[in-house]
Amino acid sequence: MLPALTGLSPENLASWLKDAGEPAFRGDQILSWIWKKKVTTIDAMSNLPASLRGKLTESFRLGALEHATTQGSADTTRKFLFRLHDGRYVESVLIPANPALYGEKSDRRTLCVSSQVGCAYGCKFCASGLAGFTRNLDASEIAGQVLAAEQLSGERVDNLVFMGMGEPLANLDNLLAGISLITNEKSLHLGARHLTISTSGLVPQIRKLAEHPQQIRLAISLHGATDDVRNQIMPVNKKWPVAELFDALDYWNSKKNQKLTLEYILINGVNDALEQAAILARHARKLNAKVNLIPYNTVEGLEWKRPPNVHCRAFQEVLKNAGVSATLRLEKGHDIDAACGQLRLKQETEEGIISAPSKR
Repeated sequence: MLPALTGLSPENLASWLKDAGEPAFRGDQILSWIWKKKVTTIDAMSNLPASLRGKLTESFRLGALEHATTQGSADTTRKFLFRLHDGRYVESVLIPANPALYGEKSDRRTLCVSSQVGCAYGCKFCASGLAGFTRNLDASEIAGQVLAAEQLSGERVDNLVFMGMGEPLANLDNLLAGISLITNEKSLHLGARHLTISTSGLVPQIRKLAEHPQQIRLAISLHGATDDVRNQIMPVNKKWPVAELFDALDYWNSKKNQKLTLEYILINGVNDALEQAAILARHARKLNAKVNLIPYNTVEGLEWKRPPNVHCRAFQEVLKNAGVSATLRLEKGHDIDAACGQLRLKQETEEGIISAPSKR
């Protein structure tokens, strides 16, 4: 399989052009065709000589993803299914309005991006735990989701959340390479402050990401304020318990100017006790973090239920009364299984059913 042209950084493309005996200025032309004009074939790069188009065609395929299907929600959320070169599938979700949960304006178009096929971390409330892990996505497959979403929607994506399939920090090198493509001024040129990475709590990688120079936002999938609760639903907590996680978040705060977000899915009878809200408030105040409350979204095959709305609001009030900024999210895409925790790929192929679930 030829490598994807969309996976080349400007520097790598310049190196390839030099080796191919082509002038350096062709690099900017090629990048413009791919990322700005969003062509779907190399032959469409009409200001390139036929000889160069031939060399590119011999050396590369253009993109890393093949669009399979789009599902549209009544609230205008769209879920894209993409086929990868090895026959695996990933999903991305385009959300038409972001309710200012991560410091962004409410009229932005947010894309929920996948970083892996499946997930190895097995959070008990999430569709990801139903099929396990297959492989990491590479940089072209990560950045390619953004490019493809813009091609398919005809709209500029101006906010990214890495909360799709997989644990982003378990694929940190490829993730950062994809982010480099996404943020480069010669490609999508999306500012790092408009990118949010979510993690279930991989402590060493949080510390490593804190050293990364870009001001990327970080959201922690906390879902339990104590070890007792978190251990029930998040296996990662047994390796990196709450105290170690919050030490890493203190370190993050010492390195970054971006406010942390603590994500908390409310599950009836599991983590929704008001005592948990009080402990969560203490954590959030210490970190100067925002809290994003998410009533549990039903996943076929899992027994969990969401608390009554009145209880969700009571949980939120405990946080607010403690001086914590707390938002209660109204999910989008629930009717197409694209809301938080619901993505689970079921794609028929000639070999049978591929099922590769996602945490978003």
